[in-house]
This record gives sequence, structure tokens and C-alpha cells, in this order.
Amino acid sequence: MVELEGLNAIPVIAVDGPSASGKGTVAQRVARQLGYHYLDSGALYRLVAVAGQRAGVALDDEPELTRLALQLAVEFVDDRILLDGVDVSAAVRSEATGKAASTIAVLPELRAALLERQRAFRQAPGLVADGRDMGSVVFPDADLKIFLTASAEERARRRHNQLKEKDLLGSAADDIFDRILQDIVDRDERDASRAVAPLKCFPDAHQVDTTSLTIEQAVARIIQLYSCQNANTANV
Repeated sequence: MVELEGLNAIPVIAVDGPSASGKGTVAQRVARQLGYHYLDSGALYRLVAVAGQRAGVALDDEPELTRLALQLAVEFVDDRILLDGVDVSAAVRSEATGKAASTIAVLPELRAALLERQRAFRQAPGLVADGRDMGSVVFPDADLKIFLTASAEERARRRHNQLKEKDLLGSAADDIFDRILQDIVDRDERDASRAVAPLKCFPDAHQVDTTSLTIEQAVARIIQLYSCQNANTANV
């Protein structure tokens, strides 16, 4: 690997993948194990969606959403997400916000506005960043690029169980699986076909299919790949 100066010398592990692939949980645990910082890039888009909804901004109002993105006062404190000092974790992680975030994520001006904010998370001793374009756009020089995926059915099952455990499904808990599955399929199509930074596994990324893996196994696989990458770099 080419030796870089300044911020670009700080190692980055980029973890991309589709909705409900487990990339957030896995990336966060990899970061904790390595003692690195963690970036949930999707949370930034969700925060813009929440801020927009609170301000009465339409999801297709690109200039106003971009303005809000540039002014976001956001903090990630443990598992909490603060917007202007207020804990908005529940709102950010809701299904409705996820859909809104996917809708606004196609807006080029908004993506450009959030680009440098994401790159600012690159701090010593290192960063693990998860999203959909971490390795392709935000950190193209990442030391390790992972594309974390799983079958649509398995991702729907995980999302269904997650919502059920949090009692967010109500009386429809046992009847909503098909709707969740269709939402995931629709979002995959939307993310993969967008004109700006489409979701896909690029040739320089390692694909890790978690359909039959536990969280611990997925974390161990990424740590192993990172160790091998570092060993190969040291021998160059």
C-alpha cells in the first residue's frame, strides 16, 4: 500500500452492504475490538430525514435538505444519537425514517454536502465506517473494503425479529413479514439503480455473506481479513 500523509495515513475499514445485512452491528464490534472510531454513515442521512420532517421540508426539496445537512449539530454518544442535544435515537432508527433516508440519499447535492462530514470521522488510531458507498466514494483508499450481505429473506427475518423484540410491530407482529421482505427488495433495487454512488460489490472489496454466520463469526472474518491485509502490506 502506498504510504500517505496526513489524514489519509489513518487506516480505514469500509463496510458496505444492503439494508439489514448486519453491517452496523458488525462494523461497530470490529471498531470496538480494534480500538478504532466508528462511523454509521446511514445515520447521517436518517438525521437529515428527521430534521427535514421536523422542519416540514419535503423529501424532494434538495436545496433545503442540503442546507439542513450542512447545519446538523449531531453527536454519537455510545448507542445514542443526539441532534441539537436531543436524543433522537428512536426516531432515527424507525422504519419510516429508514425509508425517508433511502429516498433522499439519491440527491446529489445532499450527498456532496455530507461527504466531507463523513470524511472528518477519519481520526487516529483508525476508523471503521459502514454504509453503502464507504469504499467506493467516501474512502476509496480504505485499507480494507468489505461488502457485507445476506439473502433478502434472511435480512427480512432479522429485521422482523428486531422490530418484534422492541415491540414496534403491535398486533401485526406475525403478519408483517411479507411487507418487510418487499420493502427490503424494493430498497435494494432503489439503492442499486440510483445514478449517484449505486450500491454494489466492487472488484476491490471482499464479499462476506452473513446468511449463515453469527455476528461473532462475521466480526472474526473481517478481523482476519484485516490482519492478512496488514501482513501483506508489511511484506511489500
